[in-house]
Amino acid sequence: MSLMPRRLIGTLAAGLLAATAGSAAAGDYAPQKVAYHVNYYDAKQQTGALRNIQNHINAVGADNVEVQVVMHGNGVSLLLPPDEVEGTKMQQGNADEQMQARIAGLKQQGVAFKICANTLKGRQVDLAALYDADDEDVVPSGVAELSKLQAEGFTYLKP
Repeated sequence: MSLMPRRLIGTLAAGLLAATAGSAAAGDYAPQKVAYHVNYYDAKQQTGALRNIQNHINAVGADNVEVQVVMHGNGVSLLLPPDEVEGTKMQQGNADEQMQARIAGLKQQGVAFKICANTLKGRQVDLAALYDADDEDVVPSGVAELSKLQAEGFTYLKP
């Protein structure tokens, strides 16, 4: 057998193994409900949290997990574009184009992003200034929402 067919067979076998490994991994998990808590400014940490969420979905399967990201305090900066900070009591906004693309990708997989109404009011942030947010995304209190979700069986994670 020549080198070319061996490479082709090896490539096809590796692809088949990766495809079946991914579906087998999702089958190893019972359905999950997870609340990710974000209340910090650090953009690298926020990016890491979004990466954790994507890895979680990849392992469990988008149809097998319900994910809610609950943001309050400094964490609202995740959805605040840098050019929308002026006039608010926020120190920074991290929703640049790359962050927005990550958020959009997660939303397409069913991830919900919940925003604390107390933070919006206290930090003088207009909901319309936030990336892809509307009234349905606002909860009365971020910490109360986390407690409610835990009572509903959501696992609490703070990356």
